[in-house]
Amino acid sequence: MTRRRALTVAAGVTGAVSLASTGLLATPAAAAPQPLRDDKLKAAIRRAQARSRRLLTGRHSANRWEMQTAADDGGDIVTRRVPGTGLDVALHLGDAETVLVHVIRRFHYEVDQLGLHGEPDALAGWVPPSDVRDSGLPESNRASGTAVVIRPGSYPPGARGAFTAAQQVTLADIVADTEGVVRWGGDDKRPYEGLFYVAVRPGDARLARVATKIRAWNGTPGSGAGAVPDVTSRERRRKAAAFR
Repeated sequence: MTRRRALTVAAGVTGAVSLASTGLLATPAAAAPQPLRDDKLKAAIRRAQARSRRLLTGRHSANRWEMQTAADDGGDIVTRRVPGTGLDVALHLGDAETVLVHVIRRFHYEVDQLGLHGEPDALAGWVPPSDVRDSGLPESNRASGTAVVIRPGSYPPGARGAFTAAQQVTLADIVADTEGVVRWGGDDKRPYEGLFYVAVRPGDARLARVATKIRAWNGTPGSGAGAVPDVTSRERRRKAAAFR
């Protein structure tokens, strides 16, 4: 006798047979979701929220990145060593850090070496928002960790002529490396020749693309900062001109 026939006979003898009793149900009913009871996770979320309230200002620098009240305090702005220079600088972690460090390294290798013989104040990054007088000026981007100043005591805002014509060709090539994601303050209407800053808003796809390209260079011998290109070549000069 088949199993189906046996069940039919049994049902006729003993009454209705439940499917559960036959074992024919494929899976048991799904259990109702339980509320979150992980106290450690809840505490971590509360700490993260408190940290954000402490560090984030709701105030934006000129490039629309949010200013932060502190560096090296669990937020997005952290002090990092710039490879090959022996110098440290506080920058916004992630893609902004990647492109700005690339700029600093190329300046160091190709324009003028930084930090020689214990040179003081060779490089400056993040500043507290309280130091920003005008959030519309490019230098306000320092308070969001998205700008650096080379030798802040040597190239004052508003002044021109700190670099030779040959150095300016290299500076234009460095900006072209970033596809215009980073801008040199010397190209601004109100010049600030020591300033380099991220010129796109947070989340801009161009920033992510350029940062990915630079990371690939950094992992390839003979590429990236330190592999001095011929900045006077026609192709590189043409590319540089597109970002000025």
